[in-house]
Amino acid sequence: MTHPIKSPRKLIEVALPLDAINKACAREKSIRHGHPSTLHLWWARRPLAAARAVIFAQMVNDPGYQQGGGFKYGKNKKDAAIERKRLFKIIEDLVLWENTTKEEFLEPARAEIRRSWREVCELNKGHPQAAELFNPDKLPALHDPFAGGGAIPLEAQRLGLEAYASDLNPVAVLINKAMIEIPPKFAGRPPVNPAAVKRGESSATWKGATGLAEDVRYYGAWMREEAQKRIGHLYPPVEITAEMTKERPDLKPLVGQKLTVIAWLWARTVKSPNPAFSHVDVPLASTFILSSKEGNESYVVPIVEGNQYRFTVKIGTPPQGAGQGTKLARGANFKCILSNVAMEGDYIKSEGRAGRMGGKIVAVVVDGPKGRIFIEPTPAMEVCAKSAKPSWSPETSLPDDHRNFWTFNYGITTYGGLFTLRQMEAMTTFAEIIGEARTRIRVDALATGMDDGVCLDKSGEASTKAGAVAYAEAVSVYLACALGRASDYWTSLATWEPGGGFVAHGFTKQAIPMVWDYAESNPFSDGTGNWEQTCVSWVVRVLQNFTPAAGGLCNQADATRQSFSKDKVVSTDPPYYDNIAYADLSDYFYIWMRRSLRSVFPELFSTIAVPKMEELIASPHRHGGNVKAESFFLNGMTEAMRRISNQAHIAFPISIYYAFKQSETKAEGGTSSTGWETFLEAVFQAELSLCGTWPVRTERVNRSVGIGTNALASSIVLVCRKRPSDAPSISRREFIRELNSVLPEALDEMTKGSGEERSPVAPVDLSQAIIGPGMAVFSKYAAVLEADGSPMSVRTALQLINRFLAEDDFDADTQFCLHWFEQFGWGIGESGVADGLARAKNTSENGLVSSGVIFWKGGKTRLLKWAEYPTDWDPRTDLRLPVWEALHQLIRALKQGGESASGALLAALGGKAEAIRQLAYRLYTLCERLGKAEDARAYNDLITSWTGIESAANSVPKPADPQGTLFER
Repeated sequence: MTHPIKSPRKLIEVALPLDAINKACAREKSIRHGHPSTLHLWWARRPLAAARAVIFAQMVNDPGYQQGGGFKYGKNKKDAAIERKRLFKIIEDLVLWENTTKEEFLEPARAEIRRSWREVCELNKGHPQAAELFNPDKLPALHDPFAGGGAIPLEAQRLGLEAYASDLNPVAVLINKAMIEIPPKFAGRPPVNPAAVKRGESSATWKGATGLAEDVRYYGAWMREEAQKRIGHLYPPVEITAEMTKERPDLKPLVGQKLTVIAWLWARTVKSPNPAFSHVDVPLASTFILSSKEGNESYVVPIVEGNQYRFTVKIGTPPQGAGQGTKLARGANFKCILSNVAMEGDYIKSEGRAGRMGGKIVAVVVDGPKGRIFIEPTPAMEVCAKSAKPSWSPETSLPDDHRNFWTFNYGITTYGGLFTLRQMEAMTTFAEIIGEARTRIRVDALATGMDDGVCLDKSGEASTKAGAVAYAEAVSVYLACALGRASDYWTSLATWEPGGGFVAHGFTKQAIPMVWDYAESNPFSDGTGNWEQTCVSWVVRVLQNFTPAAGGLCNQADATRQSFSKDKVVSTDPPYYDNIAYADLSDYFYIWMRRSLRSVFPELFSTIAVPKMEELIASPHRHGGNVKAESFFLNGMTEAMRRISNQAHIAFPISIYYAFKQSETKAEGGTSSTGWETFLEAVFQAELSLCGTWPVRTERVNRSVGIGTNALASSIVLVCRKRPSDAPSISRREFIRELNSVLPEALDEMTKGSGEERSPVAPVDLSQAIIGPGMAVFSKYAAVLEADGSPMSVRTALQLINRFLAEDDFDADTQFCLHWFEQFGWGIGESGVADGLARAKNTSENGLVSSGVIFWKGGKTRLLKWAEYPTDWDPRTDLRLPVWEALHQLIRALKQGGESASGALLAALGGKAEAIRQLAYRLYTLCERLGKAEDARAYNDLITSWTGIESAANSVPKPADPQGTLFER
């Protein structure tokens, strides 16, 4: 006799307050101080608000079921709506950043999770696995097998669930240990440093991880003192001399004073290509502006003296061209400062590969009595910088991957090459001192009466054994995180920001760029990029906010081979096909983690570099081309999803985040997105059935364009359950019939107002969200069979769903324009939002630009108005001709040349006439509804003139077709 598990639908399978979640996510992306993402850099993190809301909705039963007369759904809709509204209010409070650590908002959420869990346990009382899976006194744990930056397990822990995190990448593993594993072990413990012990505060003072944070602050300051003793001579102050005041009268009051350097500003150099100056290293400076702050402008002026040059600093408004430096154009194109001879990219690359790329100080930022002062460099400054003699340098090779690593062609081929000699000596010195700090912390911990215990790596879940050794190791983990932050600033990838007056960290992109001008911070200053404020203090702020409500454990594991107990709920954020080279990028931080923490985690840091071949991304340079890379990703992701499907707690759905930027490829049936379809194919083959998709705004659409080959506004949260083993197959015709039955109702549900039981889905996200109900139909069957008996592909299923979403036969570009116009009109929107909508409509931003319907630049997108369309347009030679373009070209022709001109165009458009007319009707109705009277008039004019336009078209002789086809694209 079988005992089916009774599993109520969860809130996430029915409804979410998306507006509140998305607003909180957007706001959170601007929060920096104290945010867990600032503990250590990781790429493409999920916002905490999204993770918190998704986990809550995944754990809580939807109110639309009732008990009585057996397990069934059918609770009074009005009562269910009221109850959902109450749950929505909990989520709306829960997602706000200011409520992240407030128990008055967290505890009601935990209580709802416990209540729902008891209901599930009661429903399954007497089940053979009740003791294993349905213990009402113990909540299920949550497991994330692609833990990455740790947002999901951290929020599970905050909601009272034990958190289990795993990842193949050791850098991700360490971040998760620092976030979810270590804080619970030492929660509530007072600090052990002598200064805190001497103050004698009571243990009640040190809530959560605040005691741990205080020790990180104290021993971080001790590290600075020790490092300054050893390498302080490499960072001397600048004495203001009378000689300096000849060109800078403003420095006269400072003569004789020794000022601390905040940063040295460098430009890379190569040998001049002019034979007359071939012995001179000339600068590759992309700007000479030091400060663009109004009222405090400063800039560099190069002074050429024979076959030499020097730099001086001027105060005031920069002259025209100062912002260009020695740059000629975009990319690696500069001019020789001595001869004005052009230096193109190929020449600069050859100089770099020949080992002739160097650096020259352009200006120095010092800490003056009333703020920062820019002064010109002296030869002694470069001599000092180049006198550093680091005892070690990481010789790990950078990958020859030109998509993500841009220094390789310029001769910078190792991770060590990304640091100057002085930066390398600073990094190695601080890394060595972390080990010394660990010894010191253990001694201080023992002095407080703490037992020695066992080391952190062996303590597992037995927190009672985590004594002085483990505590010292724990503090050193956070000091290593501070060193990771330092490596992001003490690098020749860091730049000076003239607008803000600060050193910008190196990783502003999900890539290692080629930087021409770089800023070298002084670790011992009190300014930007220093050890204590920029590195240690940021880690301390994060730790102070950790108040774990449950335990956590993190380990290194390959998701395609991992096994875990079946009492865990799964929420995860897997890699996005080929968007981010996590392992290659992680080596940048791994080399420093390994140097400072290898004795603490010998197994985690046993390899010279981060594991690469097993990493689950479609990397062509690693797997020998796009086809093999796609196959590797599909096979690996299918196996990972199959393991999740087979091992996740059967009473709960699985939630999976996925964000992938559309890359347009031509194929039969239209445009497709390989990354998105391949992932859905893996989900389907893993016998998972979709029961919902939610577009959650998880990406910063205003971030640096380079951060993003993955510049999306939304992640799609897929909600899945295991497909029954006896699921039937259906025919293509039956599938389409079911789509036509299900999707209209789903669309109606998604557009309901917030006064009902769900928040409305925004128009730009509606297309992506409704793929969920469509794929739910597809994925609940073992197969959808084509006419020849072959199984339908995910690509075909998506095309059929998209056809329904179009509500007509409009092409993909026109569908995009329609939905964009409904949301933004002719206004400007973020390109990340546009890309998400384009992906949903089976097109792409690049394709839309080439079709001539949108303007896209600098992260902004807008539709072109009819007046902006070209007057010399010929539809007979246009290879990409959306109905939207044809309509607005007709309006332009009508406005500028009357019915005869628009009739001539209509004649050339062939079979598109009816689609154009339908689109004009639809847009007129839409403009009326949106109150866009002027726009409505343009479409009305075309419609009222249609008879005359058709008459004019009929009088035009049919044009010859240069392509040999009718123009019915």
